Amino acid sequence: MFAAAVLALFLAAAPVDQPPLPTVAQSAEIQLKVQRDGSLSVAEAISVPQGATMDRRVALRVPAPHHRDRVYGVRDVVLEGSGTANVDSGAFTVHLTAGTSIIRYTVDGAVAGNRVTWELAGGWNTELKFVRASFAAPKIPTAVDCLAGPADSDFSCGAAQIDHAGLTRFSQQNLAAGQRMTATVELPAGTVPDNEVLVPAKTVAGAFVLTAPVGWAWAAFGAFLLVAAGLVGLARRRDAGRGEPPKAELVSEGGEFASPAGVLPGHAGVLLHGGPGPADLAATVLDLAVRNYLWVSAEDGGWRLARRNPADEHLTAFERAVFDAVVPDEPVTLAELRRRHVGVAPDALYEDAFRRGWLARPPGKRLGKLGRAGVRFVFYGVFLTVLLALTVGYAQLGVIVVLAGVAAVVASAVLPTRRRVGDDVARRLRGVAEKLASVKPKELTKPQRELVFSRGLPYALALGELAPWVAAFGSLDHPPPVYWHDGDVTPDQAGSFATALAGTFAAARRGRLVGLVSEKQR
Repeated sequence: MFAAAVLALFLAAAPVDQPPLPTVAQSAEIQLKVQRDGSLSVAEAISVPQGATMDRRVALRVPAPHHRDRVYGVRDVVLEGSGTANVDSGAFTVHLTAGTSIIRYTVDGAVAGNRVTWELAGGWNTELKFVRASFAAPKIPTAVDCLAGPADSDFSCGAAQIDHAGLTRFSQQNLAAGQRMTATVELPAGTVPDNEVLVPAKTVAGAFVLTAPVGWAWAAFGAFLLVAAGLVGLARRRDAGRGEPPKAELVSEGGEFASPAGVLPGHAGVLLHGGPGPADLAATVLDLAVRNYLWVSAEDGGWRLARRNPADEHLTAFERAVFDAVVPDEPVTLAELRRRHVGVAPDALYEDAFRRGWLARPPGKRLGKLGRAGVRFVFYGVFLTVLLALTVGYAQLGVIVVLAGVAAVVASAVLPTRRRVGDDVARRLRGVAEKLASVKPKELTKPQRELVFSRGLPYALALGELAPWVAAFGSLDHPPPVYWHDGDVTPDQAGSFATALAGTFAAARRGRLVGLVSEKQR
């Protein structure tokens, strides 16, 4: 054993020099030695009969399992004899004329794990009468294998063995033109480093093979999903968390009624409940009366609305739509409004809230900017996947783009409708609601009471604090006058009108829904 080990080390240290010359015409003698860096040094002596030529072409990219190709590299090619030897277009080609020629070259990529594999003979355009090869390595091999014959066959070579001295030898007789002889030698673990190069096969299936760049892309996509999920979670938690509303003041320093961030009564439902309701429409009509666009008068136990001033530039698109829908031409009673099923599309209200930056999506848009960008990414990703699958590969990059687009669409759909500034305004509205519920009119001057009561009445209706608001001002010894109503009206009567107005639009909404159902059943 000691002698065999010494012999193996001697062979590993010895350079690939002069291989034995073939003794039979049209045959080959081959010496192989794997270097400590994993490269494989090869020396071939080939005998070509007089008056003949021999050509060989060895593909350096061969099929491997799992839709991959194994890529070999051949370098440092030296030819001694008559002919040419080149590495070109992914192949190692040899052209030899009569006589004996020696070809020396180095192969990279032959070591996969502990196995060294190389095609000793293959791609020749003529028959090889006899092929013999020897293999040397830094350590004695533990196993050898050799296949000969057609490329898709599993026929064993004539001989493949490790002799008693530790030498590895292969031989094969009568190898037909085009047939191959491939040797595989298994070395002890850690003998030489692995240098196998695997690339995706140039097929549609190979285009989807997981490679290092694709793996990094998947890792980046996973990190993107984690970050996106965290941001969405924070946004939803921020939207759901009410927190302590800030203290609100109903009168500004200039003595005017204070509305947070210019919020109109009709905005309350959009900001606090995700959409307007009958109370928001009623609060808008009441606000138009308070601001002297409409005039309210008593009518046989009910109320009548009439235009007092024309719509002007101070009205938003939603307020103008309400103004035109409620009192289009002639004065109208609440009973008539109920029978007419008056309703106003909330798009203008959503549009106004979106324009002010409170909402993330405009009206009629189920997806915000992020979602619409995600849809475009899905289409771009599909196109990129097909393009990469049919060209350079790495098609999974396109799949990642598609999934990133899908994730953006999902994130846009689950993100809160309100932006951060919308959340802030909603919190301030809740502060106004608390102030409306706990107002102390006696702390206001008499001129302020008239202004604050009427201006605050639509907000109290929209925010559900109508009863305490009216009760607080109605309990005064001298309640504030109601300037937008005909006759001497108390706060309690103004509150009754507000309640009746809300009931009118609620009944009109129910009637409109009943009408729609009846039409569908016909």
